Amino acid sequence: MKKHLLKLLALAMAASFVLGACSSTGETEPKADNNAAPGVEDSKEPAKKPEKETAAKGDEIKDLVIARLSTREMETFNILYSQSFSDFENLTNMIDSLVEVDPQGKVVPAIAETWGTEDEGLTWTFHIREGVKWVDMNGQVKGDCTAWDWATGLEWVLNYHKNESSHTSQPIEMIAGAGDYYEYTKALSKEEAYALDASAGSKFMEMVGVEVPDDLTLIYRCPEPKPYFDSFPAWAGLYPMSQGMVDELGVDGVKAMDNTNYWYNGCYTMTTYIQNNEKVFTKNPEYWDKNCQRFDTVTVKMVESNDVAFQLYKAGEIDSVSLTESNLQTIYNNPNHEFYNYLVELPADKYAYPIHLNYAKNKEDGTPDTNWNTAVANEAFRLSWLYGIDLTEYYKRTNSINPLSCENNFYSMKGLIYNSDGTEYTELVHKEMGLPALNGKTMVRIDKDKAQKYKEQAIEELTALGVTFPVEVDYYIAASSQTALDSANVLKNCFEASLGPEYVQLNIKTYVSAYSKEVRIPRLMSFNVNGWGADFGDPINYLGQEIMGNDSAYYANSYSYINLVEETEATKDLLATYAEFTKLVDEANKITNDLDARHIAFAKAEAYMVQHGLIIPCNYSVSWGLTKVNPYSKMNAIFGCQNDKMKNWETNANGYTTEEMKAAAAAIGK
Repeated sequence: MKKHLLKLLALAMAASFVLGACSSTGETEPKADNNAAPGVEDSKEPAKKPEKETAAKGDEIKDLVIARLSTREMETFNILYSQSFSDFENLTNMIDSLVEVDPQGKVVPAIAETWGTEDEGLTWTFHIREGVKWVDMNGQVKGDCTAWDWATGLEWVLNYHKNESSHTSQPIEMIAGAGDYYEYTKALSKEEAYALDASAGSKFMEMVGVEVPDDLTLIYRCPEPKPYFDSFPAWAGLYPMSQGMVDELGVDGVKAMDNTNYWYNGCYTMTTYIQNNEKVFTKNPEYWDKNCQRFDTVTVKMVESNDVAFQLYKAGEIDSVSLTESNLQTIYNNPNHEFYNYLVELPADKYAYPIHLNYAKNKEDGTPDTNWNTAVANEAFRLSWLYGIDLTEYYKRTNSINPLSCENNFYSMKGLIYNSDGTEYTELVHKEMGLPALNGKTMVRIDKDKAQKYKEQAIEELTALGVTFPVEVDYYIAASSQTALDSANVLKNCFEASLGPEYVQLNIKTYVSAYSKEVRIPRLMSFNVNGWGADFGDPINYLGQEIMGNDSAYYANSYSYINLVEETEATKDLLATYAEFTKLVDEANKITNDLDARHIAFAKAEAYMVQHGLIIPCNYSVSWGLTKVNPYSKMNAIFGCQNDKMKNWETNANGYTTEEMKAAAAAIGK
C-alpha cells in the first residue's frame, strides 16, 4: 500500500488581528461570527484549579495560563457543526481525529496508525489504533473509540436536520454518495432524519462511500481520485462522534452539550467552564499518546482587550500576549524596557484575509440598500478599491514595526500546496496577475493612475444608473471593543484618504453581542474582513467557498450573498463574471491526474476572481508579542483546525528572547 503525504512547508500559527476550516475575522479584536451554534450554559460547579507554579529560568511550564479575548468565546461544543476558530482552539484539545500535523506541517498519525491508497487516491484505508477510549469530564471511561465513530460523525454532518448544512461542501466534494445522502435527509421530516444512524445496514452505509470492515478499519471511497485526501481528516467535519454519546444525550442534547456531558478522546478534558470568564483544561489520564508532552493544566482567562492581557503578563499571571500597537511601540522605542529583549515577531497565522463584499445588502429597516448594491455590482467601482486603497496604516495596527509583512494580494493562504518543482501555489497566482515582486516598502498592487481611471469610469456609469455619491459603506464592529473601534477608524481613514470622501464614506456601525445574528444574517454590512482556514490541502477548499449556485459554498451563501442577486441592467455583468469564475473553478476541479496542471488551472481562476474585484485581498496576520511558549514547536498546517492543540509545546518559564525566537525560527527553516 502506497502512502501519500502532502509536501507542505511549515508556517506556524499565532494570534494577531486576533482572531475561520473555519473562518476567522481579520479585525484586531474579533471574533464576530462564523456560523456556530448558540452559546452553552456555564458549568454548575467549576472544579478547583491548581495555583500557578513559579519556575526557575529555563524550566518547562507545567500549568500553563493564557489569555483570550472575550470576543473569542466558544459558541458550541460540537466540532462537527462549528466553522469557527474560536471553537476549534478549544475543541481540538478535547477530541482527536485520524491524523494530526507536526511543526513542519506534515500529516502524521493520530488515532489512525497507518493509512494509504492502492488506486492513486480513489480509495483510502485508515487503520485505527487499538485501545483508544472515550472519557467523561473527570477522565472516567465511557467507551472504546472505533472506526464506527467516524461513520457516526460523517452521518451527523451529512444529515440536514442534525447539522443544518454545516460542513457539507467538503464531504460532498471528497466522498462518494455524500451529496446524495445529504439531499435524501433534507427531504425527510425532522423526526425521520433524527432516527437515522450509521450502523451496519443503515441507509447511510448503503448510500455513502464509507466502509467499516471491522472496529479498527475505516475505508473512504472518493467520487474521483483525491491524491490529497490524507490531509482531509485534519478538518473539523471529519472528526469522530460516538453513537453511545448520541444515544445517551439524544440529538437535541448533543446540539446543546457542554463540558459536563461531552465525551472526550483528546489531550485534555475541560474540567471548568465559566462562560466569558475562565476555562480549565486538565490532562486526560486515558489519552492514547502516552509519550507526548502535555501540561498538567491549562487555564484560559477571558479578557476584554490585549491591553488587559499585557497587564496580566507583566504581573506574571499569564504566559503569552499579543501586543497592541501602542504597547509594542512603548517597548520597541525604549532599549531599557524590561521586555525590550523579549520582543518577538510571531509567525503568520494560516489565514489570508480578504474584504468580502456583500452584493445583496439590506438597510436596517430590512429594505434593499439599492445605492450600495448598484455601486458594488459595478466592476470599475470594485477595481478602484483594488488598485486604490492603501492599507499600510491599517497593517500598522498589528505590526507597526514591519507593516508590509501583512501585505496580501491573494485569496488563498501562502504555503497551502506546492507544485512538483517546489513552486508555491500563490506564486502561480502572482504570475497570472502580473504583479511586481514585493518590495517591503509599498503595496505592490497600488496604482494611483489606474485607480483614478476606474473611479472616473465608475462615477460616470453609476451616475447614469441613479447612484448618489459618496457611496455609503457600512462596516460593523463589536460595540464593546475600543481596540476594534480604533482599528476601524484607521481603516476608514485608509478608504477615504485613498479614494476620496466625496466618492466613498465608510460608516462605522456596531453590534451588541452576536455578529452573525445582528449583522450577517440580516445582511446589513457592506463588507466584512474574514479569512478562511483550509480544511485540506487543495485550492478547491478555498475557491469552492465562493462559487455561485452551490448550497455548500460558505462565503457565497453567508457573506457575498451572490445567489440572492437578481439579474438587472445593473447586475448582469456581475452575474456573468461570477458565472465565468465558477466555470473556471469547476474546470480546474476536474483535473485529477496531474496536480501541477490542477494547481495552474486554479491559479487562473483565483487570478480572475481578484482581477475582477469579486473580493479585495486585505492582509496577513503577522503580529508581535511576548511569549513563554515557542510557537515554532506547535502543530503547524495551512489546512485543518489543529494548530492550537496544546501538545508537545516547548516552553520557557522566563520567556523567550528575540534572539532565541530567531534561532527557533531558523531551526525549522523560517
